[in-house]
Amino acid sequence: MPINDSMRLPPLNALRVFAAVAQQLNFRLAAEQLNVTQGAVAQQIRKLEDDLGIRLFVREPHGVALTEEGRAFLPNIRRAFELIADATAAVRATPTRLTISVTPTFAAKWLLPRLPAFVAANPLIDLRILATEQRSSFYADGVDIAIRQGQPPFGPGLVVDFLFPQTLIAVCSPGLLAALGPNPAPTRLRDQVLLEDSHNLWPEFLEQALGQPDVAGSKRMRFNQTSLAIDAAIAGQGIALASRFLLQAELAAGRLVQPFAAELRGAQDFYLVVPRKQRHPEPTQAVRAWLIAAGRQAP
Repeated sequence: MPINDSMRLPPLNALRVFAAVAQQLNFRLAAEQLNVTQGAVAQQIRKLEDDLGIRLFVREPHGVALTEEGRAFLPNIRRAFELIADATAAVRATPTRLTISVTPTFAAKWLLPRLPAFVAANPLIDLRILATEQRSSFYADGVDIAIRQGQPPFGPGLVVDFLFPQTLIAVCSPGLLAALGPNPAPTRLRDQVLLEDSHNLWPEFLEQALGQPDVAGSKRMRFNQTSLAIDAAIAGQGIALASRFLLQAELAAGRLVQPFAAELRGAQDFYLVVPRKQRHPEPTQAVRAWLIAAGRQAP
């Protein structure tokens, strides 16, 4: 359809300036709102008035006031901007929310430090972290991706990828190691506090890795989460036991050290699990690929 003079629209920017001045009734305040100069605001209003052939504002001692024509013009302009905003919101891409089920320790010591890089590279994926020691249900709990520790198979209809081995090492603060002395004998554990989590793997580690079946004289401090035992070790409260990959950041930063070189290869490895039938296939595969790649990177 050809455009005649009655259908020719004023510049959108001039209309935006008009709406701001009508709201503030002050050129200076409107300029601050729009982050432009006061002169630019005045120029846009003059151009709009010339284009329409009417006066929109009259000057007053402390600002401006709408003319009768300006007051009649304003409601429809505001409504037009609201329609533009609604139409834009309707077509603009919105993030897809995915829920990842992990243990609190995996979340705190491995996942959360790596999330900022993922979020920056994937702004249209909104990750929800469900950190719990309980095994969440993919369907009842709305879980899209899970990190599970154990031995497959984890159930029918699931895709499983190996992430990390359960390689257990003992760690303590540098200060505690200094008190023990270099290359301490395993028998020194009788004098130390062993920090235990809910997995209760110290007896197995002592017997199979250190050859110390009897440390009855050692003290125990028990936590329901491995991350708490790790934090207690950083604070110098004793010696903790955890999978090596969960400790890499603390070891690299020197907040924790290994008093013994021995390690124990456990049977409860870490796996990435997703349903074969996914609610959001493309973003789920993007997160899955990122987790696998991050797991394979050198710490």
